Amino acid sequence: MDLSLTEGQEMLRKSARDFLATECPKELVREMAKDEIGFPRELWKRMTEMGWMGLFIPEEYGGIGARFLDLVVLLEEMGRACLPGPFFSTVVLGGLSILEAGNEEQKRELLPRLAQGNLVLTLALIEPNGTYTADGIQVKVAKKGGNFSIQGMKLFVPDAHISDCIICATRTKESEPPEERITLFLVNSKASGLHWTLLKTIAGDKQCQVAFDDVKVLGKDILGEIDEGWPILEKVLEKATIARCAEMVGGAKQVLEMTVNYAKERKQFDRPIGSFQTIQHYCANMATEVDACFLTTYEAAWRLSQGLPATREVSIAKAYVSGKFRQIVTLAHQIHGAIGFTEDHDLPLYFKRAKTWEYTLGDSLFHLDKIVRSMGI
Repeated sequence: MDLSLTEGQEMLRKSARDFLATECPKELVREMAKDEIGFPRELWKRMTEMGWMGLFIPEEYGGIGARFLDLVVLLEEMGRACLPGPFFSTVVLGGLSILEAGNEEQKRELLPRLAQGNLVLTLALIEPNGTYTADGIQVKVAKKGGNFSIQGMKLFVPDAHISDCIICATRTKESEPPEERITLFLVNSKASGLHWTLLKTIAGDKQCQVAFDDVKVLGKDILGEIDEGWPILEKVLEKATIARCAEMVGGAKQVLEMTVNYAKERKQFDRPIGSFQTIQHYCANMATEVDACFLTTYEAAWRLSQGLPATREVSIAKAYVSGKFRQIVTLAHQIHGAIGFTEDHDLPLYFKRAKTWEYTLGDSLFHLDKIVRSMGI
């Protein structure tokens, strides 16, 4: 296993960092946190021109055909920049679902539009029970003639308010084990009976409550096979979890750089605070945790990119990175002192994301349980 980046990945990293430093300043991030849409359309267009929407899409569908590991490199830079907008929901949650389970007709209809930046997707999975397990999916779907009707509520659906299509996880019938009888549907976001409510979030990211009130869907809108949705979700959620870890790694690296620079410049008692042993050890601890977050994330990403089993490695990464990103930002706050708590400072942007991302796609306890099960305990 070689975790060093290829020449192409280094070029992708550099171009993404330069682009986001110019096009996504922190003033824009703060502005978009208060904006109902949550991202500027012009930035989305420029990202499309960079080829990012189609990075992971095969060439036959209008994409670049890069590997999953390349997408992880890009997402790390997005996490570093606190990029707002529906890239994660569209490319990661939506695009990976279609690539994993879509039939040829669905791929030819949707993937070129995604690559061209003309399609916003999202995944409706979580319900009021708040779990990422199969038994948490209780939204009902009933067959009506040759079509189907969806009834129920989803929570924390990212970017549903601006989406064109929602991939909805439904249950056709109560079953034991609960992994059976789950079906994914492609639902038009403007369908009659579908209503969304924008939720207020700590980080200003756009998450919605989505109600399905007798929403009609056609048989051709099934993603994959009927009653066979859970294995698809497991594969998509593994990659999405590592994609989120990559964003946290990028954020953690940026926080470390900000803090080390501050420790070198800020003076107390006529000397830089970085000359004090306690501050030095704080910075050393942060650097240690950042490297560990990077290595666990990229090991899992490499395995997924190679098509190898990675369930245990994914959970190890998420269980570790979830908590450590928050701890890294907490240490940064201690070093910065009062200035780091002001809204004009960049540090709160990362702390809010650390708290939000800690619980999305399963918190540390959820993934520790998965690791235990993988060991047969």
